[in-house]
Amino acid sequence: MTELMDIAVRAHGGLDRWRQIRSIRVGASITGAIWFVKGQGDALKNVVLTADTAAERLTVEFPGQDRRAVFEPKRIVVQHMDGAPIAERDDPEMSFTGQLRETPWDDVHVIYFVGEALWTYLNTPFLYTQPGFFTEEIAPIHVDGEVWRRLQVTFPDHIKSHTRTQISCFGPDGLLRRHDYTVDILGGATGLNYASEYRDVGGIIFPTQRRIYAYEGDYQPVWDPLLVGIDMGEITLS
Repeated sequence: MTELMDIAVRAHGGLDRWRQIRSIRVGASITGAIWFVKGQGDALKNVVLTADTAAERLTVEFPGQDRRAVFEPKRIVVQHMDGAPIAERDDPEMSFTGQLRETPWDDVHVIYFVGEALWTYLNTPFLYTQPGFFTEEIAPIHVDGEVWRRLQVTFPDHIKSHTRTQISCFGPDGLLRRHDYTVDILGGATGLNYASEYRDVGGIIFPTQRRIYAYEGDYQPVWDPLLVGIDMGEITLS
């Protein structure tokens, strides 16, 4: 691990504690302009997410709707709580081919996007210690009176995330301040993902609020509209 990687992992709770965890369960509200652009409005306003830590898998439950969905990179399944199928799709990433900004999403598109996104977010920065990830510290930036050290992360091909190369920015305390990327399935749309409202959950330090905006040029934020807002309630580890 790079020095910065080691600092970040320790600040978020340490690798020894992380390796004792198999899943993260989160009550969340996921809102923002992107869902309305895609015709999905408040589809994720009240959900329960369960992210595996060892494999890329995320389950989304919809309280009061008798519905849940399972994201895995090569397959999406939407089903009733008793397991009866509602929808499914193999190679779901391919269904985004040829889409435009205004192309509406169906339920499977929504689950793929939230799956690749939230699985990455909930497992950061520990995810970067897995085999196949390449990390390199790049030039720091100055934001709001702080120096943010930046880790450029190249994801292995078998992991589905927003794009292959992303940047995590860490504050002087080692905690994630911002996550910078483009989104392949949105035609390379830009994202500055600000992380805040940290909470200690069983020895792991999670940001419970995220606000995501577009950026222009050299990571200059576009403050309107708020593309995605993520607010996390109860978090449990198992």
